Amino acid sequence: MNIQSLAIGIALLGGVTSLSNAQTTADTTAKPVVKTYQARSPKTQPFGAEAFGPSKQTTIRWLGFAGFFVNSRGTTFMVDPVLEGFDMPVLIDFPIAPKAVPKLDAVLVTHADNDHFSVPTNQDLKEVTKAYHSTIYVDSLMQNLELPALGHTIGESFKVGPIRVKLTPADHAYQNAYPGMSKRRFKNEDACGFWIQTPDGTIWAPGDSRLTPGHLSMPTPDAIFFDFSDSEWHFTFEGAVKVANAYPNTPLLLCHWGSVDAPDFSPFNGDPARLAKAIANPGRIKVLAPGEPFMLKPLTKSK
Repeated sequence: MNIQSLAIGIALLGGVTSLSNAQTTADTTAKPVVKTYQARSPKTQPFGAEAFGPSKQTTIRWLGFAGFFVNSRGTTFMVDPVLEGFDMPVLIDFPIAPKAVPKLDAVLVTHADNDHFSVPTNQDLKEVTKAYHSTIYVDSLMQNLELPALGHTIGESFKVGPIRVKLTPADHAYQNAYPGMSKRRFKNEDACGFWIQTPDGTIWAPGDSRLTPGHLSMPTPDAIFFDFSDSEWHFTFEGAVKVANAYPNTPLLLCHWGSVDAPDFSPFNGDPARLAKAIANPGRIKVLAPGEPFMLKPLTKSK
């Protein structure tokens, strides 16, 4: 099987040495694929320290890649931030530099791939971040980097100020399918999603995962950090459509697209126009520019 069918390439594997090497995202033996079109995100809207201040609402900003910044009534956190140092050419300008971040109550990381767990980014956020949260495995990698990290089991909840976060299951142990990729046997609980309850509504960040029945039977969230890439180790495009239609009124904040210059690599190449033609109620698709604010509001629940 061509390694380009992987969700992201080779994961960051145990210890600082492996972490510093990033990951390989292309098979050098594969024939190049010629593609003339790649969907790109809108122009970046930079933001600064003002976005981290007191607030009477919950504001979400896409950071590019699969990353988001949330300021919920003054409690600030990032999910899977990649703000520098990625090992492939990027298509976006990052909306804020790590060293320009004044404070974070937390960083949440879904899994160890370097388009979610960016070592350079997190090392530069260390001095302004109170705590890092992830799975038990990713916590071990964070501890090696001397980050103030806490590891959690799937289903476990924790609090970030008034925000309650619960780890949701993921199926992303793709390394085991490719002999020689890792000496370690990966487990599904090494990766996770996050169910985030704020005073202004619930956010679901599924993380990278193959589609499971559980993804279609969650309580209705008020926003989804939505990965719609057509990769067999993600939802797949058809699976993403099923997820979208399982929650037909939930705003979909698109991510995992338009950020990396890799037109032959499916995990980075979702197209919002294609998605809009395939799902119910396409007007809820939010094609945010990196840094653009989105105000979270609770959905009006039908009786």
